[in-house]
Amino acid sequence: MCGRTSCHLPRDVLTRACAYQDRRGQQRLPEWRDPDKYCPSYNKSPQSDSPVLLSRLHFEKDADSSERIIAPMRWGLVPSWFKESDPSKLQFNTTNCRSDTMMEKRSFKVPLGKGRRCVVLADGFYEWQRCQGTNQRQPYFIYFPQIKTEKSGSTGAADSPENWEKVWDNWRLLTMAGIFDCWEPPEGGDVLYSYTIITVDSCKGLSDIHHRMPAILDGEEAVSKWLDFGEVSTQEALKLIHSTENITFHAVSSVVNNSRNNTPQCLAPVNLVVKKELKASGSSQRMLQWLATKSPKKEDSKTPQKEESYVPQWSSQFLQKSSLPTKRGTAGLLEQWLKREKEEEPVAKRPYSQ
Repeated sequence: MCGRTSCHLPRDVLTRACAYQDRRGQQRLPEWRDPDKYCPSYNKSPQSDSPVLLSRLHFEKDADSSERIIAPMRWGLVPSWFKESDPSKLQFNTTNCRSDTMMEKRSFKVPLGKGRRCVVLADGFYEWQRCQGTNQRQPYFIYFPQIKTEKSGSTGAADSPENWEKVWDNWRLLTMAGIFDCWEPPEGGDVLYSYTIITVDSCKGLSDIHHRMPAILDGEEAVSKWLDFGEVSTQEALKLIHSTENITFHAVSSVVNNSRNNTPQCLAPVNLVVKKELKASGSSQRMLQWLATKSPKKEDSKTPQKEESYVPQWSSQFLQKSSLPTKRGTAGLLEQWLKREKEEEPVAKRPYSQ
């Protein structure tokens, strides 16, 4: 599942992290809709607003469906057919939707059939592992492996607000597949845009933390296909919904347990003690550097510029084996649906047009 995320980047940095190429191959930045509603946070929970990517075609009927908009939306989908005047009175949880049952549930099947696909943006998400023999749960921060770029004379850490932005400017955002809908209050008022995150069976690397994980769109091609409802059918898009092993994580402190805590400490790495105390790996130390305010040593000026895949080594060494039962697989059920049923493709229109 996915019930807590971090998305703390300033708006301009977040925008640059979402750079893309449109259908003509032109490099572009997505445009914002309701930018003032975006509130950066290290600890986002359901019912708060989070930034999502979606096709411009949802808002402009003649737009190129490959062009993108960023819009803050409420986490927890409120179906367009909901009749109450207060969204909080919705009697079921729509924070996540399971990939194996989403085509059976009206709340998700209807907007998906209309092409209301979105990409939920985050630094990463949090998950809690049940500790055997106790009532305690250990939180982890889970995100894409990062690409480390070293330049001659770079500091590599945030010793000032300017350097802080430069460090996080290279962060690869986690891109999660979502479904959105728009709800109009029965008595009139502003349209509410809201979303749910699609979940799948966990990959092998995360299965000891939790048996479910978000459906992560790994790479620009996957993101583009999921968003472009004008060119990519529902059936074709659903083939992108599966787990990925291209993920890494580290343990964090219990500070994140309280959703009111919104500090860098929420995602700072901590060491877990397993039989003996383990020293922080180079990767976790670098994460701590990013979150610190002290200036580190400068790189040797003779060090050549290089790029390397930056995969932390803290993963499995801290994990306890989970005693949770195995859940039913989602891939097979999704494939059966794809073979059994053909969806009528949506007509391009504004998302609140019913």
